[in-house]
Amino acid sequence: MTMDEQETGADLTQLNENLARIEDLSARLIAALAHKKPVRPSLQAPGYDLYMKAANAWMAQAMADPTKMMEQQISFWSDTLRHATQTQEEAQVAGAGDKRFAGPLWEANPYYKYVRAQYLAGRDAMAAAVNDLEGVDESDKERLAYFAGQIMDLYAPTNFLATNPQAMARAVETEGQSLVDGLENMVRDLEAHDGELLVTLSDPNAFEVGKDLATSEGAVVFRNKMFELIQYAPRTEKVHTTPLIIFPPWINKFYVLDLKEKNSLIRWITEQGFTLFVVSWVNPDASYHDVGVDDYIEAGFIAAIEEVKAICGVKKVNVTGYCIGGTTLALTLAMLAKRGDASVKSATFFTTLTDFSEPGEVGVFLNDDFVDGIEAEVAEKGYLDSLYMSRTFSYLRANDLIYAPAVKSYLLGEAPPVFDLLHWNGDSTNLPARMSIEYLRMLCQQNNFAEEGVVISGENLKIEDIKVPLCAIACETDHIAPWKSSYAGIKAMGSSEKQFILAESGHIAGIINPPAKMKYGHYTNSEWPDSPQDWLQSAEFHEGSWWGRWASWLSKHAGKKIPARQPGDNREILTPAPGTYVVATPQK
Repeated sequence: MTMDEQETGADLTQLNENLARIEDLSARLIAALAHKKPVRPSLQAPGYDLYMKAANAWMAQAMADPTKMMEQQISFWSDTLRHATQTQEEAQVAGAGDKRFAGPLWEANPYYKYVRAQYLAGRDAMAAAVNDLEGVDESDKERLAYFAGQIMDLYAPTNFLATNPQAMARAVETEGQSLVDGLENMVRDLEAHDGELLVTLSDPNAFEVGKDLATSEGAVVFRNKMFELIQYAPRTEKVHTTPLIIFPPWINKFYVLDLKEKNSLIRWITEQGFTLFVVSWVNPDASYHDVGVDDYIEAGFIAAIEEVKAICGVKKVNVTGYCIGGTTLALTLAMLAKRGDASVKSATFFTTLTDFSEPGEVGVFLNDDFVDGIEAEVAEKGYLDSLYMSRTFSYLRANDLIYAPAVKSYLLGEAPPVFDLLHWNGDSTNLPARMSIEYLRMLCQQNNFAEEGVVISGENLKIEDIKVPLCAIACETDHIAPWKSSYAGIKAMGSSEKQFILAESGHIAGIINPPAKMKYGHYTNSEWPDSPQDWLQSAEFHEGSWWGRWASWLSKHAGKKIPARQPGDNREILTPAPGTYVVATPQK
Protein backbone atom coordinates (compact mmCIF):
# COMPACT_ATOMS: atom_id res chain seq x y z
CA MET A 1 0.00 0.00 0.00
CA THR A 2 1.42 3.39 -0.98
CA MET A 3 1.79 6.30 1.39
CA ASP A 4 -1.03 8.18 -0.37
CA GLU A 5 -3.31 5.15 -0.01
CA GLN A 6 -2.47 4.91 3.72
CA GLU A 7 -3.26 8.60 4.23
CA THR A 8 -6.51 8.26 2.29
CA GLY A 9 -7.50 5.26 4.40
CA ALA A 10 -6.73 7.14 7.61
CA ASP A 11 -8.76 10.13 6.39
CA LEU A 12 -11.73 7.89 5.57
CA THR A 13 -11.50 6.24 9.00
CA GLN A 14 -11.48 9.65 10.69
CA LEU A 15 -14.39 10.81 8.52
CA ASN A 16 -16.45 7.75 9.38
CA GLU A 17 -15.70 8.19 13.08
CA ASN A 18 -16.77 11.83 12.93
CA LEU A 19 -19.96 10.95 11.04
CA ALA A 20 -20.78 8.43 13.77
CA ARG A 21 -20.03 11.07 16.42
CA ILE A 22 -22.26 13.60 14.68
CA GLU A 23 -25.09 11.08 14.53
CA ASP A 24 -24.71 10.30 18.23
CA LEU A 25 -24.37 13.98 19.16
CA SER A 26 -27.46 14.87 17.12
CA ALA A 27 -29.50 12.32 19.06
CA ARG A 28 -28.13 13.67 22.35
CA LEU A 29 -28.85 17.22 21.22
CA ILE A 30 -32.51 16.42 20.56
CA ALA A 31 -32.80 14.61 23.89
CA ALA A 32 -31.18 17.52 25.78
CA LEU A 33 -33.45 20.10 24.16
CA ALA A 34 -36.46 17.97 25.08
CA HIS A 35 -35.59 18.54 28.76
CA LYS A 36 -35.56 22.33 28.42
CA LYS A 37 -38.03 23.86 30.81
CA PRO A 38 -40.08 26.86 29.71
CA VAL A 39 -38.81 30.20 30.98
CA ARG A 40 -41.17 33.07 31.68
CA PRO A 41 -40.96 35.67 28.91
CA SER A 42 -40.71 38.36 31.60
CA LEU A 43 -37.39 36.86 32.73
CA GLN A 44 -35.87 36.91 29.26
CA ALA A 45 -36.58 40.40 27.93
CA PRO A 46 -38.01 43.77 28.97
CA GLY A 47 -41.77 44.26 28.82
CA TYR A 48 -43.51 45.14 25.57
CA ASP A 49 -44.30 48.62 26.89
CA LEU A 50 -40.63 49.59 26.47
CA TYR A 51 -40.73 48.62 22.80
CA MET A 52 -44.05 50.43 22.34
CA LYS A 53 -42.63 53.59 23.89
CA ALA A 54 -39.67 53.43 21.53
CA ALA A 55 -41.84 52.74 18.47
CA ASN A 56 -44.30 55.51 19.30
CA ALA A 57 -41.50 57.99 19.96
CA TRP A 58 -39.80 57.08 16.67
CA MET A 59 -43.03 57.43 14.69
CA ALA A 60 -43.84 60.76 16.31
CA GLN A 61 -40.33 62.02 15.60
CA ALA A 62 -40.47 60.79 12.00
CA MET A 63 -43.73 62.66 11.44
CA ALA A 64 -42.58 65.82 13.18
CA ASP A 65 -39.02 65.93 11.78
CA PRO A 66 -38.65 63.66 8.72
CA THR A 67 -35.42 65.43 7.78
CA LYS A 68 -33.70 64.07 10.87
CA MET A 69 -34.74 60.51 10.02
CA MET A 70 -33.47 60.94 6.48
CA GLU A 71 -30.14 62.27 7.76
CA GLN A 72 -29.68 59.15 9.89
CA GLN A 73 -30.39 56.87 6.94
CA ILE A 74 -28.18 58.84 4.57
CA SER A 75 -25.35 58.75 7.12
CA PHE A 76 -25.64 54.97 7.47
CA TRP A 77 -25.65 54.27 3.73
CA SER A 78 -22.85 56.76 3.22
CA ASP A 79 -20.76 54.78 5.70
CA THR A 80 -21.68 51.57 3.87
CA LEU A 81 -20.49 52.94 0.55
CA ARG A 82 -17.32 54.31 2.12
CA HIS A 83 -16.49 50.93 3.68
CA ALA A 84 -16.91 49.20 0.31
CA THR A 85 -14.56 51.72 -1.29
CA GLN A 86 -12.03 51.50 1.53
CA THR A 87 -12.03 47.71 1.37
CA GLN A 88 -11.29 47.79 -2.34
CA GLU A 89 -8.45 50.20 -1.67
CA GLU A 90 -7.24 48.06 1.27
CA ALA A 91 -7.41 51.02 3.64
CA GLN A 92 -7.65 50.72 7.38
CA VAL A 93 -11.19 50.71 8.80
CA ALA A 94 -12.61 51.11 12.28
CA GLY A 95 -12.65 48.33 14.85
CA ALA A 96 -8.99 47.40 15.00
CA GLY A 97 -8.98 48.11 18.75
CA ASP A 98 -11.94 45.79 19.45
CA LYS A 99 -10.48 42.54 20.81
CA ARG A 100 -13.27 40.58 19.13
CA PHE A 101 -11.62 41.44 15.83
CA ALA A 102 -8.07 40.55 16.76
CA GLY A 103 -6.27 38.49 14.14
CA PRO A 104 -4.56 39.19 10.82
CA LEU A 105 -7.44 38.00 8.59
CA TRP A 106 -9.61 40.90 9.76
CA GLU A 107 -7.07 43.22 8.15
CA ALA A 108 -5.72 41.12 5.29
CA ASN A 109 -8.92 39.66 3.85
CA PRO A 110 -11.17 42.20 2.04
CA TYR A 111 -14.34 40.18 2.78
CA TYR A 112 -13.82 40.04 6.54
CA LYS A 113 -12.60 43.62 6.56
CA TYR A 114 -15.85 44.74 4.98
CA VAL A 115 -17.98 42.55 7.26
CA ARG A 116 -16.30 44.09 10.30
CA ALA A 117 -16.70 47.64 9.06
CA GLN A 118 -20.34 47.16 8.13
CA TYR A 119 -21.16 45.58 11.49
CA LEU A 120 -19.55 48.46 13.37
CA ALA A 121 -21.41 50.96 11.21
CA GLY A 122 -24.70 49.25 11.99
CA ARG A 123 -23.88 49.19 15.69
CA ASP A 124 -23.04 52.89 15.72
CA ALA A 125 -26.15 53.74 13.70
CA MET A 126 -28.31 51.85 16.18
CA ALA A 127 -26.70 53.64 19.12
CA ALA A 128 -27.13 57.03 17.46
CA ALA A 129 -30.79 56.33 16.67
CA VAL A 130 -31.51 55.51 20.30
CA ASN A 131 -29.51 58.48 21.57
CA ASP A 132 -31.37 60.90 19.27
CA LEU A 133 -34.81 59.54 20.17
CA GLU A 134 -37.08 62.21 21.61
CA GLY A 135 -40.20 61.83 23.72
CA VAL A 136 -38.72 59.03 25.89
CA ASP A 137 -37.52 59.68 29.44
CA GLU A 138 -33.87 59.10 30.30
CA SER A 139 -34.52 55.90 32.24
CA ASP A 140 -36.27 54.27 29.29
CA LYS A 141 -33.63 55.59 26.91
CA GLU A 142 -30.90 53.97 29.02
CA ARG A 143 -32.75 50.65 28.90
CA LEU A 144 -33.27 50.94 25.15
CA ALA A 145 -29.58 51.69 24.66
CA TYR A 146 -28.59 48.71 26.80
CA PHE A 147 -30.86 46.16 25.10
CA ALA A 148 -30.10 47.54 21.64
CA GLY A 149 -26.43 47.05 22.48
CA GLN A 150 -27.16 43.49 23.59
CA ILE A 151 -28.79 42.74 20.24
CA MET A 152 -25.82 44.17 18.37
CA ASP A 153 -23.39 42.14 20.49
CA LEU A 154 -25.41 39.00 19.77
CA TYR A 155 -25.25 39.56 16.01
CA ALA A 156 -21.54 40.35 15.90
CA PRO A 157 -19.92 38.54 12.95
CA THR A 158 -17.50 36.83 15.33
CA ASN A 159 -20.41 34.79 16.73
CA PHE A 160 -21.11 32.99 13.43
CA LEU A 161 -19.01 30.47 11.56
CA ALA A 162 -19.36 32.01 8.08
CA THR A 163 -18.20 35.43 9.28
CA ASN A 164 -15.53 34.37 11.79
CA PRO A 165 -12.22 33.93 9.96
CA GLN A 166 -10.51 32.26 12.90
CA ALA A 167 -13.23 29.61 13.15
CA MET A 168 -13.22 29.03 9.40
CA ALA A 169 -9.43 28.68 9.36
CA ARG A 170 -9.53 26.26 12.30
CA ALA A 171 -12.18 24.16 10.55
CA VAL A 172 -10.04 23.95 7.42
CA GLU A 173 -6.86 23.17 9.36
CA THR A 174 -8.53 20.37 11.33
CA GLU A 175 -10.60 19.08 8.38
CA GLY A 176 -13.77 19.86 10.29
CA GLN A 177 -12.64 18.23 13.55
CA SER A 178 -12.99 21.54 15.44
CA LEU A 179 -16.66 21.78 14.46
CA VAL A 180 -17.36 18.24 15.62
CA ASP A 181 -15.59 18.99 18.91
CA GLY A 182 -17.59 22.23 19.17
CA LEU A 183 -20.85 20.37 18.69
CA GLU A 184 -19.84 17.97 21.44
CA ASN A 185 -19.08 20.91 23.75
CA MET A 186 -22.49 22.41 23.00
CA VAL A 187 -24.33 19.14 23.66
CA ARG A 188 -22.40 18.72 26.89
CA ASP A 189 -23.49 22.18 28.08
CA LEU A 190 -27.12 21.54 27.13
CA GLU A 191 -27.13 18.24 29.01
CA ALA A 192 -25.51 19.83 32.07
CA HIS A 193 -28.19 22.53 32.31
CA ASP A 194 -31.39 20.70 31.40
CA GLY A 195 -31.54 22.00 27.85
CA GLU A 196 -30.52 25.58 28.73
CA LEU A 197 -27.51 26.71 26.68
CA LEU A 198 -25.01 28.00 29.25
CA VAL A 199 -21.42 27.87 28.09
CA THR A 200 -18.98 26.21 30.50
CA LEU A 201 -16.46 28.87 31.48
CA SER A 202 -13.94 26.66 33.25
CA ASP A 203 -13.03 22.98 33.24
CA PRO A 204 -15.51 21.58 35.81
CA ASN A 205 -13.14 18.75 36.71
CA ALA A 206 -10.06 20.91 37.28
CA PHE A 207 -10.92 22.06 40.79
CA GLU A 208 -12.44 20.64 43.93
CA VAL A 209 -13.50 22.95 46.75
CA GLY A 210 -11.55 22.02 49.85
CA LYS A 211 -8.81 20.33 47.83
CA ASP A 212 -7.72 22.82 45.17
CA LEU A 213 -9.72 25.87 46.29
CA ALA A 214 -10.67 27.12 49.77
CA THR A 215 -7.74 25.36 51.40
CA SER A 216 -6.88 27.76 54.24
CA GLU A 217 -6.71 25.89 57.54
CA GLY A 218 -9.74 26.37 59.78
CA ALA A 219 -12.85 24.75 61.17
CA VAL A 220 -16.61 25.19 61.34
CA VAL A 221 -17.36 26.08 64.96
CA PHE A 222 -21.05 26.96 64.67
CA ARG A 223 -23.92 26.10 62.36
CA ASN A 224 -27.56 27.08 62.08
CA LYS A 225 -30.03 26.94 59.20
CA MET A 226 -28.63 30.15 57.68
CA PHE A 227 -24.86 29.73 57.81
CA GLU A 228 -21.76 27.90 58.97
CA LEU A 229 -19.25 29.94 60.96
CA ILE A 230 -15.64 29.17 60.03
CA GLN A 231 -12.82 30.11 62.39
CA TYR A 232 -9.46 30.18 60.62
CA ALA A 233 -6.23 29.00 62.18
CA PRO A 234 -3.82 31.78 63.16
CA ARG A 235 -0.56 32.29 61.28
CA THR A 236 1.07 34.44 63.93
CA GLU A 237 1.99 33.72 67.54
CA LYS A 238 -0.03 36.70 68.73
CA VAL A 239 -3.24 38.24 67.42
CA HIS A 240 -5.24 41.40 68.02
CA THR A 241 -7.80 41.14 70.80
CA THR A 242 -10.78 42.14 68.66
CA PRO A 243 -11.73 39.44 66.14
CA LEU A 244 -12.86 40.10 62.57
CA ILE A 245 -15.94 38.59 60.90
CA ILE A 246 -16.37 38.65 57.11
CA PHE A 247 -19.89 38.41 55.70
CA PRO A 248 -19.63 37.49 51.99
CA PRO A 249 -22.58 37.82 49.59
CA TRP A 250 -24.95 34.86 49.53
CA ILE A 251 -25.41 35.30 45.79
CA ASN A 252 -22.06 33.50 45.42
CA LYS A 253 -19.86 31.19 47.50
CA PHE A 254 -17.46 32.66 50.04
CA TYR A 255 -14.33 31.00 48.64
CA VAL A 256 -13.64 33.81 46.18
CA LEU A 257 -11.77 35.11 49.25
CA ASP A 258 -9.70 31.91 49.36
CA LEU A 259 -9.08 30.69 45.82
CA LYS A 260 -5.37 29.90 46.01
CA GLU A 261 -2.65 30.62 48.57
CA LYS A 262 -1.08 33.34 46.43
CA ASN A 263 -4.33 35.35 46.12
CA SER A 264 -6.19 34.35 49.29
CA LEU A 265 -7.44 37.33 51.25
CA ILE A 266 -8.39 34.95 54.07
CA ARG A 267 -4.83 33.63 54.37
CA TRP A 268 -3.38 37.13 54.13
CA ILE A 269 -5.61 38.47 56.94
CA THR A 270 -4.49 35.70 59.32
CA GLU A 271 -0.88 36.49 58.40
CA GLN A 272 -1.47 40.08 59.60
CA GLY A 273 -2.31 38.90 63.13
CA PHE A 274 -6.11 38.95 63.14
CA THR A 275 -8.46 36.28 64.51
CA LEU A 276 -10.64 35.69 61.47
CA PHE A 277 -14.16 34.25 61.17
CA VAL A 278 -15.96 33.91 57.83
CA VAL A 279 -19.64 33.19 57.30
CA SER A 280 -20.46 30.49 54.75
CA TRP A 281 -24.11 30.93 53.76
CA VAL A 282 -26.49 28.07 53.09
CA ASN A 283 -27.53 27.47 49.48
CA PRO A 284 -31.34 27.61 49.93
CA ASP A 285 -34.00 25.42 48.38
CA ALA A 286 -37.80 25.71 48.37
CA SER A 287 -37.95 25.06 52.13
CA TYR A 288 -36.45 28.56 52.59
CA HIS A 289 -39.30 30.26 50.70
CA ASP A 290 -40.36 32.43 53.66
CA VAL A 291 -36.84 33.48 54.69
CA GLY A 292 -36.53 37.24 54.38
CA VAL A 293 -34.03 40.02 54.92
CA ASP A 294 -34.98 40.04 58.60
CA ASP A 295 -33.89 36.40 58.91
CA TYR A 296 -30.52 37.17 57.35
CA ILE A 297 -30.08 40.00 59.85
CA GLU A 298 -31.27 38.19 62.97
CA ALA A 299 -30.27 34.57 62.35
CA GLY A 300 -27.31 35.50 60.17
CA PHE A 301 -25.42 38.67 61.02
CA ILE A 302 -26.47 39.18 64.62
CA ALA A 303 -26.23 35.46 65.44
CA ALA A 304 -22.68 35.34 64.03
CA ILE A 305 -21.67 38.43 65.99
CA GLU A 306 -22.98 36.94 69.24
CA GLU A 307 -21.23 33.61 68.62
CA VAL A 308 -17.88 35.23 67.87
CA LYS A 309 -18.13 37.40 70.98
CA ALA A 310 -18.78 34.30 73.09
CA ILE A 311 -16.04 32.22 71.44
CA CYS A 312 -13.40 34.93 71.84
CA GLY A 313 -14.61 36.23 75.20
CA VAL A 314 -14.92 39.83 73.97
CA LYS A 315 -17.62 42.48 74.03
CA LYS A 316 -16.95 43.89 70.58
CA VAL A 317 -16.04 42.61 67.12
CA ASN A 318 -14.96 44.12 63.81
CA VAL A 319 -17.08 43.25 60.78
CA THR A 320 -16.73 43.30 57.00
CA GLY A 321 -19.46 42.93 54.37
CA TYR A 322 -18.95 42.23 50.67
CA CYS A 323 -21.52 43.30 48.02
CA ILE A 324 -25.03 42.31 49.20
CA GLY A 325 -23.32 41.11 52.38
CA GLY A 326 -22.24 44.73 52.87
CA THR A 327 -25.70 46.08 52.11
CA THR A 328 -27.27 43.82 54.73
CA LEU A 329 -24.42 44.56 57.14
CA ALA A 330 -25.40 48.23 56.87
CA LEU A 331 -29.00 47.31 57.76
CA THR A 332 -27.68 45.26 60.69
CA LEU A 333 -25.58 48.16 61.99
CA ALA A 334 -28.62 50.44 61.84
CA MET A 335 -30.63 47.77 63.67
CA LEU A 336 -28.00 47.44 66.42
CA ALA A 337 -27.88 51.22 66.78
CA LYS A 338 -31.67 51.35 67.22
CA ARG A 339 -31.39 48.69 69.93
CA GLY A 340 -28.50 50.38 71.70
CA ASP A 341 -26.26 47.37 71.01
CA ALA A 342 -22.56 48.36 70.82
CA SER A 343 -21.23 44.96 69.75
CA VAL A 344 -19.54 46.29 66.60
CA LYS A 345 -16.32 48.24 67.01
CA SER A 346 -15.74 49.04 63.33
CA ALA A 347 -17.14 48.08 59.95
CA THR A 348 -15.63 47.62 56.49
CA PHE A 349 -17.61 47.56 53.25
CA PHE A 350 -16.35 45.90 50.07
CA THR A 351 -18.07 47.08 46.85
CA THR A 352 -21.30 47.85 48.69
CA LEU A 353 -24.42 49.70 47.54
CA THR A 354 -26.67 51.25 50.17
CA ASP A 355 -28.03 54.08 48.03
CA PHE A 356 -29.71 52.70 44.90
CA SER A 357 -30.76 56.00 43.37
CA GLU A 358 -28.22 55.35 40.59
CA PRO A 359 -27.65 51.58 40.51
CA GLY A 360 -25.64 51.60 37.29
CA GLU A 361 -25.89 49.02 34.50
CA VAL A 362 -27.77 46.50 36.63
CA GLY A 363 -30.55 49.08 36.88
CA VAL A 364 -31.90 48.00 33.48
CA PHE A 365 -33.10 44.81 35.20
CA LEU A 366 -34.76 46.56 38.15
CA ASN A 367 -37.96 47.77 36.46
CA ASP A 368 -41.30 46.15 37.19
CA ASP A 369 -41.29 44.09 33.99
CA PHE A 370 -38.38 41.99 35.27
CA VAL A 371 -39.14 42.19 39.00
CA ASP A 372 -42.77 41.18 38.44
CA GLY A 373 -41.49 38.18 36.53
CA ILE A 374 -39.13 37.25 39.36
CA GLU A 375 -41.97 37.62 41.87
CA ALA A 376 -44.14 35.21 39.86
CA GLU A 377 -41.24 32.77 39.51
CA VAL A 378 -40.37 32.63 43.21
CA ALA A 379 -44.03 32.43 44.22
CA GLU A 380 -44.24 29.23 42.19
CA LYS A 381 -40.88 27.66 43.08
CA GLY A 382 -40.15 29.04 46.54
CA TYR A 383 -36.70 30.29 45.54
CA LEU A 384 -34.93 32.14 42.76
CA ASP A 385 -32.83 29.66 40.83
CA SER A 386 -29.14 30.53 40.59
CA LEU A 387 -29.50 30.50 36.80
CA TYR A 388 -31.26 33.87 36.72
CA MET A 389 -28.83 35.89 38.84
CA SER A 390 -25.83 34.26 37.18
CA ARG A 391 -27.19 34.98 33.71
CA THR A 392 -28.10 38.56 34.60
CA PHE A 393 -24.60 39.40 35.81
CA SER A 394 -23.07 37.60 32.83
CA TYR A 395 -25.08 39.74 30.42
CA LEU A 396 -23.63 42.85 32.00
CA ARG A 397 -20.36 41.64 30.44
CA ALA A 398 -21.81 39.55 27.63
CA ASN A 399 -18.85 39.71 25.26
CA ASP A 400 -16.43 38.49 27.93
CA LEU A 401 -18.64 36.02 29.80
CA ILE A 402 -20.99 34.68 27.10
CA TYR A 403 -19.99 35.25 23.48
CA ALA A 404 -16.20 34.95 23.63
CA PRO A 405 -16.34 31.69 25.64
CA ALA A 406 -19.08 30.36 23.32
CA VAL A 407 -16.97 31.11 20.24
CA LYS A 408 -13.97 29.32 21.71
CA SER A 409 -16.03 26.33 22.82
CA TYR A 410 -18.54 25.90 19.98
CA LEU A 411 -16.87 27.40 16.89
CA LEU A 412 -13.23 26.64 17.67
CA GLY A 413 -13.87 23.38 19.51
CA GLU A 414 -11.59 24.27 22.42
CA ALA A 415 -11.82 22.66 25.85
CA PRO A 416 -12.84 24.97 28.73
CA PRO A 417 -9.81 26.64 30.36
CA VAL A 418 -8.47 25.80 33.80
CA PHE A 419 -9.26 29.05 35.64
CA ASP A 420 -10.06 29.21 39.36
CA LEU A 421 -11.97 32.51 39.23
CA LEU A 422 -14.20 31.33 36.38
CA HIS A 423 -14.82 28.07 38.26
CA TRP A 424 -16.04 30.11 41.24
CA ASN A 425 -18.09 32.35 38.95
CA GLY A 426 -20.02 29.31 37.73
CA ASP A 427 -20.63 28.03 41.26
CA SER A 428 -23.56 30.33 42.05
CA THR A 429 -26.38 29.93 44.56
CA ASN A 430 -30.16 30.17 44.86
CA LEU A 431 -31.97 32.95 46.72
CA PRO A 432 -34.97 32.57 49.07
CA ALA A 433 -38.27 33.77 47.62
CA ARG A 434 -39.24 36.39 50.22
CA MET A 435 -35.73 37.74 50.59
CA SER A 436 -35.38 38.19 46.80
CA ILE A 437 -38.50 40.30 46.50
CA GLU A 438 -37.86 42.33 49.65
CA TYR A 439 -34.37 43.18 48.47
CA LEU A 440 -35.51 44.12 44.95
CA ARG A 441 -38.58 46.10 46.05
CA MET A 442 -37.58 47.80 49.32
CA LEU A 443 -33.93 48.49 48.63
CA CYS A 444 -33.27 48.47 44.88
CA GLN A 445 -36.52 49.89 43.50
CA GLN A 446 -37.84 52.06 46.34
CA ASN A 447 -34.42 52.94 47.84
CA ASN A 448 -36.07 53.11 51.24
CA PHE A 449 -32.93 52.66 53.35
CA ALA A 450 -31.30 55.75 51.84
CA GLU A 451 -34.51 57.80 51.90
CA GLU A 452 -37.49 57.54 54.29
CA GLY A 453 -36.24 54.36 55.97
CA VAL A 454 -37.01 50.65 55.68
CA VAL A 455 -39.03 48.85 58.36
CA ILE A 456 -37.49 45.53 59.41
CA SER A 457 -38.33 43.62 62.60
CA GLY A 458 -40.39 46.56 63.79
CA GLU A 459 -37.56 49.10 63.46
CA ASN A 460 -37.43 51.90 60.91
CA LEU A 461 -33.82 51.71 59.71
CA LYS A 462 -32.12 54.64 58.00
CA ILE A 463 -28.69 54.96 56.52
CA GLU A 464 -27.74 57.79 58.87
CA ASP A 465 -28.30 55.48 61.87
CA ILE A 466 -24.86 53.93 61.23
CA LYS A 467 -22.40 55.53 63.64
CA VAL A 468 -19.46 53.11 63.97
CA PRO A 469 -16.04 53.89 62.45
CA LEU A 470 -16.00 52.56 58.92
CA CYS A 471 -13.81 51.95 55.91
CA ALA A 472 -15.23 51.38 52.43
CA ILE A 473 -13.51 49.96 49.38
CA ALA A 474 -15.12 50.52 45.99
CA CYS A 475 -13.80 49.54 42.56
CA GLU A 476 -13.30 51.91 39.67
CA THR A 477 -14.77 49.76 36.88
CA ASP A 478 -17.29 47.84 38.99
CA HIS A 479 -20.35 47.04 36.84
CA ILE A 480 -22.36 45.55 39.73
CA ALA A 481 -21.82 48.15 42.47
CA PRO A 482 -20.78 51.40 40.71
CA TRP A 483 -18.25 53.23 42.83
CA LYS A 484 -19.99 56.61 42.59
CA SER A 485 -23.19 55.10 44.01
CA SER A 486 -21.19 53.33 46.70
CA TYR A 487 -19.58 56.67 47.60
CA ALA A 488 -23.00 58.33 47.92
CA GLY A 489 -24.21 55.69 50.36
CA ILE A 490 -21.08 55.75 52.52
CA LYS A 491 -21.13 59.55 52.60
CA ALA A 492 -24.72 59.51 53.89
CA MET A 493 -23.86 57.25 56.84
CA GLY A 494 -23.74 58.95 60.24
CA SER A 495 -20.25 57.82 61.26
CA SER A 496 -17.85 60.53 62.33
CA GLU A 497 -14.86 58.42 61.23
CA LYS A 498 -15.02 57.29 57.63
CA GLN A 499 -12.40 56.28 55.07
CA PHE A 500 -13.14 55.71 51.40
CA ILE A 501 -10.71 53.83 49.15
CA LEU A 502 -11.19 53.52 45.40
CA ALA A 503 -9.39 50.50 43.94
CA GLU A 504 -8.54 50.08 40.30
CA SER A 505 -10.28 47.31 38.32
CA GLY A 506 -13.67 45.68 38.88
CA HIS A 507 -16.01 43.97 41.34
CA ILE A 508 -13.76 40.95 41.96
CA ALA A 509 -10.28 41.80 40.67
CA GLY A 510 -10.30 45.11 42.54
CA ILE A 511 -10.90 43.31 45.83
CA ILE A 512 -8.84 40.15 45.27
CA ASN A 513 -5.64 42.11 44.62
CA PRO A 514 -2.76 40.70 46.70
CA PRO A 515 0.12 43.10 47.42
CA ALA A 516 2.77 40.76 45.99
CA LYS A 517 1.36 41.15 42.47
CA MET A 518 1.63 44.96 42.40
CA LYS A 519 -1.11 44.82 39.77
CA TYR A 520 -3.75 47.43 40.60
CA GLY A 521 -3.36 50.67 42.51
CA HIS A 522 -5.85 52.68 44.58
CA TYR A 523 -6.97 56.21 45.42
CA THR A 524 -7.52 57.90 48.79
CA ASN A 525 -8.87 61.28 49.85
CA SER A 526 -9.62 62.49 53.38
CA GLU A 527 -12.19 64.97 52.12
CA TRP A 528 -15.85 64.19 51.37
CA PRO A 529 -17.12 66.53 48.61
CA ASP A 530 -20.70 66.06 47.43
CA SER A 531 -19.59 64.92 43.99
CA PRO A 532 -17.69 61.62 43.75
CA GLN A 533 -16.01 62.97 40.64
CA ASP A 534 -14.67 65.90 42.69
CA TRP A 535 -13.43 63.36 45.26
CA LEU A 536 -11.50 61.50 42.55
CA GLN A 537 -10.05 64.65 40.99
CA SER A 538 -8.42 65.66 44.28
CA ALA A 539 -7.59 62.11 45.42
CA GLU A 540 -4.06 60.76 45.82
CA PHE A 541 -3.09 57.71 43.78
CA HIS A 542 -1.07 54.90 45.35
CA GLU A 543 0.70 52.09 43.52
CA GLY A 544 -0.22 48.55 44.52
CA SER A 545 -2.93 46.93 46.60
CA TRP A 546 -5.07 48.63 49.21
CA TRP A 547 -4.84 45.57 51.52
CA GLY A 548 -1.96 46.95 53.58
CA ARG A 549 -3.65 50.34 54.03
CA TRP A 550 -6.82 48.61 55.25
CA ALA A 551 -4.88 46.36 57.65
CA SER A 552 -3.26 49.46 59.20
CA TRP A 553 -6.67 51.07 59.64
CA LEU A 554 -8.18 47.88 61.03
CA SER A 555 -5.35 47.31 63.52
CA LYS A 556 -6.16 50.66 65.14
CA HIS A 557 -9.61 49.27 65.97
CA ALA A 558 -8.48 45.77 66.92
CA GLY A 559 -6.85 46.27 70.32
CA LYS A 560 -3.60 44.99 71.79
CA LYS A 561 -1.96 41.68 70.92
CA ILE A 562 -2.68 38.49 72.86
CA PRO A 563 -1.66 34.83 72.38
CA ALA A 564 -3.21 33.46 69.21
CA ARG A 565 -6.60 31.75 69.47
CA GLN A 566 -7.05 28.31 67.94
CA PRO A 567 -10.24 26.91 66.38
CA GLY A 568 -11.86 24.67 68.95
CA ASP A 569 -10.53 26.51 72.00
CA ASN A 570 -14.02 27.45 73.19
CA ARG A 571 -16.27 25.61 70.75
CA GLU A 572 -16.48 22.07 69.46
CA ILE A 573 -15.14 21.69 65.92
CA LEU A 574 -18.03 20.53 63.76
CA THR A 575 -16.04 19.90 60.57
CA PRO A 576 -12.84 21.18 58.96
CA ALA A 577 -12.96 24.23 56.69
CA PRO A 578 -14.40 24.94 54.17
CA GLY A 579 -17.40 23.18 55.75
CA THR A 580 -20.45 21.47 54.30
CA TYR A 581 -22.72 24.33 53.19
CA VAL A 582 -20.29 25.52 50.50
CA VAL A 583 -20.37 22.16 48.70
CA ALA A 584 -23.98 21.12 49.36
CA THR A 585 -26.34 20.85 46.39
CA PRO A 586 -29.87 22.03 47.25
CA GLN A 587 -32.86 20.07 46.09
CA LYS A 588 -34.62 21.41 43.01
